[in-house]
Amino acid sequence: MTLSPITAPEMRGIAHGFFTRKGGVSQGIYAGLNCGPGSGDDAGAVAENRERVTAHFGAATLVSLHQIHSADVVTVAAPWGSERPRADAMVTDRPGIALGVLTADCAPVLFADREAGVIGAAHAGWKGAIGGVAEATLEAMERLGAQRQRVVAVIGPTISLRAYEVGPEFVERFIDEDPDHARFFAGGAGDRAMFDLPGFLLARLREAGVADAAWTGHCTYSDEASFYSYRRAIHRDEPDYGRLVAAIML
Repeated sequence: MTLSPITAPEMRGIAHGFFTRKGGVSQGIYAGLNCGPGSGDDAGAVAENRERVTAHFGAATLVSLHQIHSADVVTVAAPWGSERPRADAMVTDRPGIALGVLTADCAPVLFADREAGVIGAAHAGWKGAIGGVAEATLEAMERLGAQRQRVVAVIGPTISLRAYEVGPEFVERFIDEDPDHARFFAGGAGDRAMFDLPGFLLARLREAGVADAAWTGHCTYSDEASFYSYRRAIHRDEPDYGRLVAAIML
């Protein structure tokens, strides 16, 4: 089966893709294109899946991070070995290196300034989103010569408002930072609320001054055939879950 990455019209001319489960060799609860070396999947299957993504781009290498839900950004000048940096975003101006972020409900965000030849990729869960990982990625791109008013940013498949139920303490944390954040929550059952992670990230990106910001509109929780979901695995009491990859390359 061939790979079926989702691409965004906003990123035309830039090699990129938000990869689905389709086209991989993993089995069982990881069935499909699990690209997460931190999962409990067979290491050989994960390596083969990642090689398929690398080949799809014709890349020299696919690099990813040891993600820690931070706003830390790494500037990639050359591939690294098996010891992945602990961070949640990467930027580069070097051709042939595919930047990959891994997600399973958190939001993958790809960035590009075509004119400067600078790209970025970020993993943004709620902690990274409120902590400023998107803004930090833009700042790191600017250090390589990008200009944020030329940057296009696209959010890929992520858990959506209709599936992201949170408790009152979660809501309070966001409202305490800025009362205007109330607009990213909808009423849920009892004292619960529903959180709009892609909407929150779109607002942060637009406020940061990018040229264009978009979301592909895909919900990881709601489409099991296409996407892995941490929250869906928890609700089913499954022992682990696969990781999707989103990647971009000059």
